[in-house]
Amino acid sequence: MSLSILSRMQSSCRSLLRTKCNPVISLRQQLFPSSCTTHLTIQSRGMASKKHKRVIKQAKGFRGRANRTFKAALQRLEKSWQYAYRDRKQKKRNFRKLWIERINAGVRQHGMSYSKFINGSMHSGCELNRKVLADMAANEPFSFKAVVDVVKMMNVRRMSNK
Repeated sequence: MSLSILSRMQSSCRSLLRTKCNPVISLRQQLFPSSCTTHLTIQSRGMASKKHKRVIKQAKGFRGRANRTFKAALQRLEKSWQYAYRDRKQKKRNFRKLWIERINAGVRQHGMSYSKFINGSMHSGCELNRKVLADMAANEPFSFKAVVDVVKMMNVRRMSNK
């Protein structure tokens, strides 16, 4: 480095210590006054990779930066996959609960409890699952009554044999 540049740097460092401004910009302005402009240049980048495009496309509809920036979108996507995995299991549980509630409501109209009905239907050889029984209880009350009557009859026979 030439002596003139070193002397300029030393004097600019001394002046920076006295002033409270951004040291990087003011040092650049003092060392190279002709090359500095007031605005900063924007970095230009190449095309986004195929992976980035795919992740951003999948993150469509997310809030905030999660639908624009790759890193945030990837984190949100991974979390959404966790929620989807968990909720596929919960969906099965919720439907089973709903079927049990519907069967219970239908069976109680005919004077039985749910537990006695299910126990009796297993022993009577009735091969209707909870989904079908719940649908019958809600949409076909006469068919459901016939099933309940068969289960009641089989319960009575089973109790008399003991």
